[in-house]
Amino acid sequence: MTDKELTELLQAEPERGLAEVVEKYSGYVYTIAYSKLSGVCSKEDIEEAVSDIFLSFYEYFRKSEKPVMAVAPYLAVIAKRHSINIYKKHISKMENISFEEIADTVADNTENRDTRRHLIEAIVSLGRPDSEIFLRKYFFGQKSREIAAILKMKTNTVDKIVSRGLVKLRKILTEQEGE
Repeated sequence: MTDKELTELLQAEPERGLAEVVEKYSGYVYTIAYSKLSGVCSKEDIEEAVSDIFLSFYEYFRKSEKPVMAVAPYLAVIAKRHSINIYKKHISKMENISFEEIADTVADNTENRDTRRHLIEAIVSLGRPDSEIFLRKYFFGQKSREIAAILKMKTNTVDKIVSRGLVKLRKILTEQEGE
């Protein structure tokens, strides 16, 4: 079904039209939401966000005076904005989480137990603030600017710590592999 046919169906039979939009674009919207939220939200939260995105699209479509010619671009914009809003809400909650809770969360979310244990040990061995920066950057997807604001550092300091820390981590993990 083309986008033109979808928009016509949405106007004529809104419920059936929305069902068709969901059927055709659910994978697309899920991919966008997952790419933004996978580090901070559960699978259920991401699925709920996808539902909210389709609802927002439907509401926009019904209220808009401009005709919607292509569905995908509208869904993409709504999905990105909605996901970013959810991400910001979750990140603001994370600022109050202790370092130990972050390490525990990372340990729970990483797939391979041995790899997880070695990686967490290596990151923790870097010491603070390096280990906290690594967890925030690579496991929670925070940007250097956000980390710098939370830890009250300059952005370039965070970037330097990451750069030097990667070298240290590589060395630590290589040594662990050899044992």
